[in-house]
Amino acid sequence: MEITIIERLEKVVDYRKGNAIRHKLTDILVIALLTFICNGNGYSAMHILGKNHESELRKFLELPNGIPSQDTFEEIFKYLNPKALSETLRELISDSGGNTLNFDRLLTSIDGKTLCGSKVAGGKAIHVVSAYASELRLVLGELATEAKSNEITAIPKLLDMICQKGMVITIDAMGTQTDIAEAIIEKEADYVLSVKGNQPTLHTDITLLAEYELLNADKEELRENGQYERTIEKGHGRIETRECYISPQTNWLTAPHDWKGLAGFGVIVSKREVLGHPPTFSNEYFIYSLKDTTASELLHIKRSHWAIENNLHWVLDVVFREDDSRARLGSAPENLNILRKEAAHLLREHDSSGSITGKRYRCSLNLSYALDVLSVK
Repeated sequence: MEITIIERLEKVVDYRKGNAIRHKLTDILVIALLTFICNGNGYSAMHILGKNHESELRKFLELPNGIPSQDTFEEIFKYLNPKALSETLRELISDSGGNTLNFDRLLTSIDGKTLCGSKVAGGKAIHVVSAYASELRLVLGELATEAKSNEITAIPKLLDMICQKGMVITIDAMGTQTDIAEAIIEKEADYVLSVKGNQPTLHTDITLLAEYELLNADKEELRENGQYERTIEKGHGRIETRECYISPQTNWLTAPHDWKGLAGFGVIVSKREVLGHPPTFSNEYFIYSLKDTTASELLHIKRSHWAIENNLHWVLDVVFREDDSRARLGSAPENLNILRKEAAHLLREHDSSGSITGKRYRCSLNLSYALDVLSVK
């Protein structure tokens, strides 16, 4: 039987104790989530939506003391435990209800995003590291840090929360650390990790081997061995060509045994042509643990990793205007980030046509449509 979003939110542990509690936590969470679905972006919008639709909301919410005030919403999200909210919403249950996800070759990107509006005087903005199943367009988990540099310490904790046997974990260069690679392999998962200057020896090795060996090899011979693939994309006045070269010769590297499970390395050479401008080139280097893989598969995996920027972070910034949020106190920035992601997921998965932006606007005009997105009958 399918678990509804309200049933999930009822499982969030309420930190409040005693007889002075005037509003149910579930009511507050549902109204907040519905506000994000309905094109609203803050505490004031939550209160206004509740007041405008109180009679309809009472059909499925208790609201024992009416609609919470703007200050109440702020106070709740300031102290609510983000871990409790995240774990409840990120239960790995498929839309068909009750069946766990198939983790075999599940492409999972890990990347961070700074909540720019969360910075307080004398402090730092909160940085949230998310795990995103790119092909399912589903957030599997998130963890907040106080600075981008702390991604290195946050990633192992996030892996411990979400990593499952069979997953393929992709991470940008900041997360390319020997202990992170080891943590992934110990979970019986695989990795594809970008390599840049923060690993100088590894980066130098791969750069030189790519330049003097891979890029000068016969492409047809490499293709026959599954070590070369090229894709060409045309559209919007530009042409993007990507060539992926891989090598399983890990013994060419200086210290291959430092990287647990290492199966090979590679490079993606990208060429971007825009009408009226000279072409631009870039090389992206990486290591991987997948056995018997091909350049075609790895090119697909790397493309899937880039989706976390386009399908998650861009949506939060541009559609939900997350960087304009002035929620700064306590755990509020992280809690609202979690709810925005859930709202984006519900809107994207709704079977009506249109973009997330268009669906949010339609929800703001038609509460019945918004409740259908929320799966409230």
